[in-house]
Amino acid sequence: MASTSTSNLSPKLLLLSLLLGSFVVASVGNLYQDFDLTWGDGRAKILNNGQLLTLSLDKASGSGFQSKNEYLFGKIDMQLKLVPGNSAGTVTAYYLSSQGPTHDEIDFEFLGNLSGDPYILHTNVFSQGKGNREQQFYLWFDPTADFHTYSILWNPQRIIFSVDGTPIREFKNSESIGVPFPKNQPMRIYSSLWNADDWATRGGLVKTDWTQAPFTASYRNFNANACVWSSRSSSCSSTSPSSTSTNGGAKILDNGQLLTLSLDKTSGSGFQSKNEYMFGKIDMQLKLVPGNSAGTVTAYYLSSQGPTHDEIDFEFLGNLSGDPYILHTNVFSQGKGNREQQFYLWFDPTANFHSYSILWNPQRIIFSVDGTPIREFKNSESIGVPYPKNQPMRIYSSLWNADDWATRGGLVKTDWTQAPFTASYRNFNADACIWSSGASSCSSTTPSSTSTSGQWYSQELDSTSQERMKWVQKNYMIYNYCTDTKRVPQGLPPECTAATMS
Repeated sequence: MASTSTSNLSPKLLLLSLLLGSFVVASVGNLYQDFDLTWGDGRAKILNNGQLLTLSLDKASGSGFQSKNEYLFGKIDMQLKLVPGNSAGTVTAYYLSSQGPTHDEIDFEFLGNLSGDPYILHTNVFSQGKGNREQQFYLWFDPTADFHTYSILWNPQRIIFSVDGTPIREFKNSESIGVPFPKNQPMRIYSSLWNADDWATRGGLVKTDWTQAPFTASYRNFNANACVWSSRSSSCSSTSPSSTSTNGGAKILDNGQLLTLSLDKTSGSGFQSKNEYMFGKIDMQLKLVPGNSAGTVTAYYLSSQGPTHDEIDFEFLGNLSGDPYILHTNVFSQGKGNREQQFYLWFDPTANFHSYSILWNPQRIIFSVDGTPIREFKNSESIGVPYPKNQPMRIYSSLWNADDWATRGGLVKTDWTQAPFTASYRNFNADACIWSSGASSCSSTTPSSTSTSGQWYSQELDSTSQERMKWVQKNYMIYNYCTDTKRVPQGLPPECTAATMS
């Protein structure tokens, strides 16, 4: 049965602190205790009484896991034995990451190759959503013949990548010269084995040889000498290198009836749902940042995890006083997006609360504003277009600075004299299937046995709703990827046809 959730915001939404923690708790031992197998439909396995973990990849799916704990600074060690033989096209990713568009991330990625050719070890550091800090290496040994130790040391001053105790890269905190450094967002450990033969080996020229499947990578001897982050506080003592409280950028007020996010020059803020969902109708009322909101982005979206994640996005791009917000929508499936549609709104979204809804069922995704559908993305798997239907997703929202691109392509910058910027949320409702411990709260046939709940599971747009959507798209749509022939001169995506795309 579908779960309808309409009451107090506090039990449902977890505030994400974007500030600093302290230091030091050690975790060594049973992999059952440290990790959850998050995707792959049985292709990820914990064996040998918790001493060994394996990920497998075949033509149907890859697999992955994540740590049960979040960390804010520490030393993370794991022994890996990579996919042997012809691993071309495969990627084994092992990394730390937070959530959201301004996420931090510290990456090891192992790019497979043809038999006899070396793996490429790809490293990267993201801070506040910005990466492009790649360094790549060949290894001085065969990483498939035996286990080797890959370590990340992360403290307030630096990040050090090491292999078998030998440092290969150092990324220093250079905030003094304006370079963001990952220090405010707790991160989980993730790993995945997946197919990336569109780019991984020789720029995509060498494809995965599926006759060699299944491909398998193995993990053991995990160790985290680190600060565990839980319930917005650190397990580390106040005498450790840094000890601060949360910055108060995200707040739940009025006995759980109101949630606010704030942004200043130091930090943005965000929240996520405590539940994961697999299909449903999600409603939230938002009142956006008023006045001169140029450079700011308020994001409200569903997302799963990992490099092949699914995602359904509302993003509100701020603007100068008197100029309209741009409502940006997108759909990611199996890690690929670029399906943007953008709209002006037919009202001032800062003057009062308005309802923004995502209906997500196996046949379609419908974006609505105050009950008016503005966009429909249909399931077009029959013509080879991936559709989000296999990965449960959480709800996320964040308010952050994106003045390098958000307003007029980055020409208009955030006016920090107007800070703090604040967006408000209320009346959250999820008539949806909750995903927990690998199972759905919905029955195998229909999400709900009631006459009112669960109608969304097979809902489609009737003729009146289609006419309302056409009105919005005719009068308020300002960008549609399905008409952007300059962006895709080789031809529009297959879903961009009258039969499948609205």
